Amino acid sequence: MLNGIKRLVLESDRGPGRVFNLVIQVLIVLSIINLSLDTLPNLDPRYGPWLRHFEEFFVLVFTIEYILRVLATSPRCKYVLSFFGMIDLLAIVPFYLGFGGQLVGVRVLRLLRVFRILKLARYNQAAQRFHIALKLAREELILYATLSLILLYLAAFGIYFFESEVQPQRFGSVFHCLWWAVVTFSTVGYGDAFPITVGGKLFTSVILLLGLGLVSVPAGIIAAALSRARQLEESPDKLAKMSQDSNLAK
Repeated sequence: MLNGIKRLVLESDRGPGRVFNLVIQVLIVLSIINLSLDTLPNLDPRYGPWLRHFEEFFVLVFTIEYILRVLATSPRCKYVLSFFGMIDLLAIVPFYLGFGGQLVGVRVLRLLRVFRILKLARYNQAAQRFHIALKLAREELILYATLSLILLYLAAFGIYFFESEVQPQRFGSVFHCLWWAVVTFSTVGYGDAFPITVGGKLFTSVILLLGLGLVSVPAGIIAAALSRARQLEESPDKLAKMSQDSNLAK
């Protein structure tokens, strides 16, 4: 029986497994449409019970799918603690936590249902390739994120030094300045906080130039990793070895 569950859930490229995964994909899309319809302000009250029944049906199917995937994976904690395992859990937990009661924060739990759409990534080959690319570029991205946080803090402290005395409401502390640093580094520049001193303007010019380079770095890293992931995809032996090394590292 366990072997049959594994073939149904894990073998998505042929036979019953392919049909099972196709049905799940269709239900995910329908559940997202159902969730969107539930937000219509002028929806006829007659349709409310139908939408709730559809939601109950979707949650029941996704719960069964989750249980089957837990049973089919060995060790089982590998799937439960994986990215897609967490997404699958987030897709059903809000319903059970808010079922039959008026809990504080139920609206937040309902919001978590939108994570259900991320389940589609499991069945997309390009998404799987992107997942491999993130694994390949993990160390570079961690280093990039660390350096970005350091630069954000330095930028916030720098603009605080130049602008805090003349604009205490907008640049009264380093924490206030962090918002300016984020929108400036990302080159968005909302205009709600901007320097008026000569030193602040010169400092902002430097930060903007740094931001242009900072934004482009992860794009190059991920592009190179995606190219490497495609090469690995064409060489199943190398891909299997990389997956095995990753599991050993964990």
